[in-house]
Amino acid sequence: QAQLVESGGGLVQAGGSLRLSCAASGRTFNTYAMGWFRQAPGKEREFVAGINWSGRATRYADSVKGRFTISRDNAQNTVYLQMNALKPEDTAVYYCAAHTTITDMTQSPSYWGQGTQVTVSS
Repeated sequence: QAQLVESGGGLVQAGGSLRLSCAASGRTFNTYAMGWFRQAPGKEREFVAGINWSGRATRYADSVKGRFTISRDNAQNTVYLQMNALKPEDTAVYYCAAHTTITDMTQSPSYWGQGTQVTVSS
């Protein structure tokens, strides 16, 4: 059974950094685009960042450009989200996702993780 498991969330002060990890298992995700979404309390889930199967193409939401970096290690079946210069408005549950292409993933991921909480204090 395919599974995405996030880790690395936590509490951090504004201006700080966190690195989220998403470990994939149950199938090979090396040919899949991977990415991150987030959902803040009372808001809809939104796309944050995506990376294609090779790691050569990435896409970011405007709100995180220049602060967040997505990367992947296909040998480890893992995708990462390095988050720097965190702001209180980045507080949300962050979800890992996967689909065949970045575009498809941003619209309707085939796979979801269970989420990890990120809280940024002011």
